[in-house]
Amino acid sequence: MSKFNFKRKAALLTVGSALSVLPLSAMATNGYFSHGYGVTSKGQAGAGVATSENAMSGATNPASLASVGNRFDFGLENFTPDRKSNLIGGTGSGTDLDGNNDSSFLIPEFAYNQAWGADKTFGVVVYGNGGMNTRYNAIAQYAGASSASETGVNMAQLFIAPTMTFKVAPKHSLGVSLNFIYQTFEAYGIGGFCGFKAATCANNLAPGAAASDLVGLSDQGEDDSTGYSVKIGWQGELASNFQMGFAYQTKSDMEAFSKYNQLFAEQGDFDIPSNWTLGAAYQPAAGINLMFDVQQINYSEVASIANANNSGMGALGTNNGRGFGWDDMTIYKLGGVFDVNSNLVLRAGYSQTDQPIGAEDTSFNVLAPAVIEQHYTFGLTYTLANKGELNAFVMYAPEVTVNGSTNGAGSEGNANITMSQTAFGMGYGWKF
Repeated sequence: MSKFNFKRKAALLTVGSALSVLPLSAMATNGYFSHGYGVTSKGQAGAGVATSENAMSGATNPASLASVGNRFDFGLENFTPDRKSNLIGGTGSGTDLDGNNDSSFLIPEFAYNQAWGADKTFGVVVYGNGGMNTRYNAIAQYAGASSASETGVNMAQLFIAPTMTFKVAPKHSLGVSLNFIYQTFEAYGIGGFCGFKAATCANNLAPGAAASDLVGLSDQGEDDSTGYSVKIGWQGELASNFQMGFAYQTKSDMEAFSKYNQLFAEQGDFDIPSNWTLGAAYQPAAGINLMFDVQQINYSEVASIANANNSGMGALGTNNGRGFGWDDMTIYKLGGVFDVNSNLVLRAGYSQTDQPIGAEDTSFNVLAPAVIEQHYTFGLTYTLANKGELNAFVMYAPEVTVNGSTNGAGSEGNANITMSQTAFGMGYGWKF
């Protein structure tokens, strides 16, 4: 290895480490999971568990790094969700909550991969798994007696994934990632939820706060937790123009949010659900690659996400406490890649799912209106004279509204919740 290459790799790894400690940014596409990982993947609607594009492909399928060679990849996404709500059936019914939900979020990514002999590789992939952000002008029945000027939440998750791959046959590979996970959460202006708590509103007051702003519930500043999961993957060529791939990620084991242990079910627990993806890639002609993936996200495994948010549930923070009422999600992703010439590659994609929130569970989901069902994407890769690659993508997710039901709603009522999204991103990668 040349002295120059050693210095360059050390510098790039330092930059990648710096990316991993940037302020986390929130996103919400398929529930709160990103629609894809890496600029190239996002340009084809997240499809590609059976293909290998670059080092960021390891976030989709660890086994893909067996085929990408020695390389670095960086990317940055600008994500803009538009979310709004309208209260119905309770105190403040008819109030529009467009509020302050006009922010964009910068989401960085980084990946490195290095061959270890002829049949093994080692890499590290750093990326945002997902998240959620809302920020309204203070909602009276949510804030209660609090003097908070805004009502909302911010949650984000960062994955740092050391990854090993093994070629188990000439055209088959296995990969495994150990995901080290860091997540943050903050809630403000929801002290009015104290009526759903096991403790009384007079207990555990935050310094200087109103009685409804309980420690463990609201206005406690940013909290964080760490944890881990394992992701395994396989890729194989079954014919000269046909490949398949599969990836499975275990349910994470995350520390509970101690500052919000009276908000989330199971005393502040907020694990990340298991998920899997199965897909195929077919090349009908030279320079054309078509991909189809099916992804399953098992939100029902996590009580704080899956528990219903109605009066039939237990008090907030308890094992059977109210949650967001999300269902499991199955996402279908179709992607296409077209090699225009030796320098330019075009990508496009479409994904479809059923959003996870029922009409009876919209009250809490004013804070998390993750109702997106479709993604339309376009992307490209341009190879420079120095063999570096410029990548770019754009994404549009059309507006979806879930109208809440007033049947059985308590004084808090329900809401009509709406979201649409746009995003664009750029990346750079090169082989060494």
